[in-house]
Amino acid sequence: MRKFRLHKLAALIVLVGFAAWMGTGKFSSVGSAATDAKAPAAAEQPKPPARSVAVVTPPRVSHARAIRISGVTEADKRAVLATRVGGVIAELPVKQGQRVKAGDLVLMLDAEEKAAAVETARQVLIQREAEAAASQRLVESGNSPKLQADIARSALALAKSQLETAQAELARNQIKAPFDGIVDRVPVELGSAIMAGGEVATILSLDPIIAKGEISERDLRYVKIGDTADVRLVSGDTVKGTIRYISREASSATRTFRLEVAVPNAQRLIPAGMTAEITVRAKPADSVVLPRSVVTLSEAGDLGIRAADKNNRVVFFPIDLIDDTAAGLVLAGIPADARVIVSGQELVSEGDVVEPVVADPETIRKLAGEANSGAQ
Repeated sequence: MRKFRLHKLAALIVLVGFAAWMGTGKFSSVGSAATDAKAPAAAEQPKPPARSVAVVTPPRVSHARAIRISGVTEADKRAVLATRVGGVIAELPVKQGQRVKAGDLVLMLDAEEKAAAVETARQVLIQREAEAAASQRLVESGNSPKLQADIARSALALAKSQLETAQAELARNQIKAPFDGIVDRVPVELGSAIMAGGEVATILSLDPIIAKGEISERDLRYVKIGDTADVRLVSGDTVKGTIRYISREASSATRTFRLEVAVPNAQRLIPAGMTAEITVRAKPADSVVLPRSVVTLSEAGDLGIRAADKNNRVVFFPIDLIDDTAAGLVLAGIPADARVIVSGQELVSEGDVVEPVVADPETIRKLAGEANSGAQ
């Protein structure tokens, strides 16, 4: 009986001791200690090597900003001539394509009765002038009262008014050129009848020829009236002109401003309605010339270039496009000492540490050649 009790007591002591060991949690520290021991080793792993990129410090150039505007040519003046009265066309001395001077007769309606009225009024005027002169002599000699001379002068004034009225009526049957130009269209024929208000001819003044376009509100500050502009025609010819007009009110639909360039056209070789590209150059600006392939987008979506700073970290510079030439893009907004990344810029991001390598001239020429071929 005593033995049994001692056995139970020993088992109870073992059970209590095991429970106390479990409660301390010492068994879990074995794995944790192993993990903690490995942590410093992981933190001390070597960093990946910096990416090598080709850089260049481009020379500064002074280049005039080129503002290109899509446009079209139009006549300096355009007039659609119409009749003021109806009648039969008696004279039509002009043809399509013919040059006319201001005041030249374009069309004459049949007006025999009006011409006769003018001649009658002219003869009456001659008679009234003679009567007025005779009355004045009689008054001066004392042989006629002054009232008689006043009556003669009134009759003379009336005769002048009647002649002017007859001449005005006759002029309503005539159509004359309002300015020097070219007869572009004659939709009537000699001898045909025409109603009042009918179109008889279209006259264009093509010297100067006007190249018109719309300039954006962003570029408006760079141009002014009197500036010289190049106008490249769809035929491939390039002519020079002068800005003569810039609208002071933007289009509500496009927020652009109408611009007109006057181009000398003495030979009338440039027609109206031809597609043209207007190029206006602003004052020269400090800039650099770089291949098109150098330009990239920032993480925010801005257009610019990547460069390496003095600590070899990648920085981003937004650009201002001055011109697009055969040699490359002319860009402003790049610091003078910037080391522009010309190869590998798409493989790095702002803040990355890189290993800059100065690009050799052959690399630059190759990049420029690829950019030019891509542009073509």
